[in-house]
Amino acid sequence: MEYSYKKVKENIEANDFKIKKKFGQNFIIDNNIINNIIEKSEIDESTLVIEVGPGMGALTNELIKYAKNVISYEIDTTLIPILSEIKADNLELIFEDFLKRDIRKDIKKYEYKKLYLIANLPYYITTPILIKLIDEKIDVDKIVVMVQKEVGDRFKAKEGSKDYSSLSILFNYNFNITKLMDISKNVFIPKPNVDSIVLCMNKKEQKEEILNLDIFYKLIKDSFQFKRKNLRNNLKNYDLELIESILKKHNLDLNSRAEQINYKIFIEIANKIYTVNK
Repeated sequence: MEYSYKKVKENIEANDFKIKKKFGQNFIIDNNIINNIIEKSEIDESTLVIEVGPGMGALTNELIKYAKNVISYEIDTTLIPILSEIKADNLELIFEDFLKRDIRKDIKKYEYKKLYLIANLPYYITTPILIKLIDEKIDVDKIVVMVQKEVGDRFKAKEGSKDYSSLSILFNYNFNITKLMDISKNVFIPKPNVDSIVLCMNKKEQKEEILNLDIFYKLIKDSFQFKRKNLRNNLKNYDLELIESILKKHNLDLNSRAEQINYKIFIEIANKIYTVNK
């Protein structure tokens, strides 16, 4: 299918399809963007691709040409007639909520060398989708996703940036993140209120050791709890002497804000907390 404004509108009308805001549905109408994503994703015949939110299949139609297999998750069952028109032996369409699926079980039946997530993610569940991959230890080699620009800026932000957050730390610890392209809001039906970006997140082969993930996750969440407050206020229930002893090694102190702290320093603090209290 040609993904022009005219053709997508015709497809909507022909299937009497109702766009649903609750699912964050914005359908892309620019083939050039789709082709660019495919090219930059570097998919090959050894790749199993997970797609979330295929919509009308703009990206799906291209993924199946290059990947060994594609598993595509769509929560909106009214899209079944449209997506079922895509005929490919290497495509599995699952009309269920990705967040409720056992992804490890779904991919277990496939043979592959590389596992990618490639998707135009619904804005309202972008973060839960990516966190699910981390929490459930889905060993994804690469993630190429189109996300809301503001959210994408937070994901890739480094310390010292206004966009730096606990999510920045979580994703930068697990992935090497780069921006592939900017996407205008004008290439979607319906047009969203914001622009998008496409991020590439490559799995880090070597990561710093974290002795206890629960302590680390809690530490970064608490540190960013009130962004305008310093660490002394946000972490007042912690051993502040211990934390300050580590901060001083990096020319920082408890008056510093979380947005100034590199994720490796948070790992150092979390590991020390674990060691002292185990």
